Amino acid sequence: MKSKLEDVAELAQVSKTTVSRVLNNRGYISEKTKTKVFQAMQELNYQPNSAARQLYKQKTNIIGLLFPTVSNPFFGELINELEKKLYDKGYIVIIGNSMNNPEKETHYINQLLSNQVDALIVGTHNIGISQYNNANLPIVAIDRIMNEDIPDIRSDNYNGGLIATERLISQGAKKIIHTNGPIDVNTPANLRQNAYEDTMRKHDLTPITYTIDFSFDYKDKLEIFKTIFREHPDVEAIFASNDTDALQIYQLASSLGRQIPEDFKIIGYDGTELMRNLVPQLTSIVQPIDAITNKAIEILEKRLASESTEQEYILPVELWEGTTG
Repeated sequence: MKSKLEDVAELAQVSKTTVSRVLNNRGYISEKTKTKVFQAMQELNYQPNSAARQLYKQKTNIIGLLFPTVSNPFFGELINELEKKLYDKGYIVIIGNSMNNPEKETHYINQLLSNQVDALIVGTHNIGISQYNNANLPIVAIDRIMNEDIPDIRSDNYNGGLIATERLISQGAKKIIHTNGPIDVNTPANLRQNAYEDTMRKHDLTPITYTIDFSFDYKDKLEIFKTIFREHPDVEAIFASNDTDALQIYQLASSLGRQIPEDFKIIGYDGTELMRNLVPQLTSIVQPIDAITNKAIEILEKRLASESTEQEYILPVELWEGTTG
């Protein structure tokens, strides 16, 4: 039996009026009370007005965007493009910055659902969040494998890893190290590591991968990068999984006296407009942000219209011809 507002109020031990005020974000409600209401909603899988929205085809024209962080240049540009294009189409956008925190992500999902968004575009890293399976509204993922019912739009991560690794090998590098995110997160970005390792073995070279957790800050990452140079003083090149890490490695290598690209090479990944303008010398694999956002919105509108879609859409990458690798 579908849960009702009265059920949420009883489980949370508050009045129906309080639940309604929490859902509509009206009046002062303590964080403790809000938490109790959202926890009750989650436990009962209660989604406000979802049935009414389906029955009467009511639309709020609100789209929720949920991503790990707006401070990363790739996600920042991705969100900026999505917001501009959705606004031009008449949608209102609510942005959630999960900071790689599953509790914060869950809270954002509940808030977005209670605000009666029409759909979600998601690019977060966290796994095992049940609301994505029970949201009862269209969801599109960007570079994330959520479940079989949620289409995923992404760049060709495997080919990007292949291009980067072949490029370094063609320039004479043999001791090439790769930095990547945690493999326990089900993200297509892991295909970059697969391509790197396959390509290294094809050339009879030994792959070496260092895992960089998404939650690590600048200092944590710096210690790992220092460890790489300490444990592998003969390293000739690094293929980094994103441009911000690549730039940090570039700066560290320079401070250690490495001549780039003469005796050390570095290739990043993402190739955002910001990085191409600020650090044009950084060689990188460019993800097509314009094409990704166009496709994400196209598929989202198909889902809103109850049209069939495919499970994945893979878009081509290209090499930014910098001078570092």
